[in-house]
Parts: sequence; C-alpha cells; structure tokens
Amino acid sequence: QVQLEESGGGLVQPGGSLRLSCEASGNISRINVMGWYRQAPGKERESVARISSGGHTTYAESVKGRFTISRDNAKNNANLQMNSLKVQDTAVYYCWLWVQSVRTEYWGQGTQVTVSS
Repeated sequence: QVQLEESGGGLVQPGGSLRLSCEASGNISRINVMGWYRQAPGKERESVARISSGGHTTYAESVKGRFTISRDNAKNNANLQMNSLKVQDTAVYYCWLWVQSVRTEYWGQGTQVTVSS
C-alpha cells in the first residue's frame, strides 16, 4: 500500500513563500515521477510541477521562475518551494506519484494554500 503524506500548507501574504513537502511510503519502484497538482474552487485540477527519479523537472507556465520542485530519492520525498506567491496560487495542493512498474498513480489528501492580504 502506497501512502503520500503532505505538509507545509497555510496562509501567506502575496509575495511571500511557502514550502510543501510530500513523503511517500510503501512499495515504491525506484523509477517513478513525483509532483504537485492544485485545484482552486470552481476550477479543474492542474499540474503544477513534476520531477522524475532522474531529476528531470517540468513546470506549469504560471509558476515558472517562482516555484522549485526537488526530491530526495533515498527518502522518497518531494518538496515544492513556492516563492513570490500570488493570490491566484490559492488552491488545495495535492502530492502525486506515478509508479512506472505498475503504471499506477497515487494521490495525497491535499493541503490548503491560501495567499491573501
């Protein structure tokens, strides 16, 4: 059973920073992709950032230059450093894991990020 545990959400003023963390546990293949999605009220869930076990990263255009995703393969965790936050970044952020060997994706329960003055 694979589980994803998120932490680090909260309330921050525009221009501020937050760091989200996600730790994966269970039977996880070394070859996988971890990432973060977000869903704002009334909108569809969207991909924010992804990082492969080889370190390749992809970002949504709206967060490029502001967000940085990183991971520690030995600890099966991934972090999302969010800087210069905007009101439009307000959403529930979900940790996501794709395990290539079983072609299965897993989701965390979500953590709220609110950017407001």
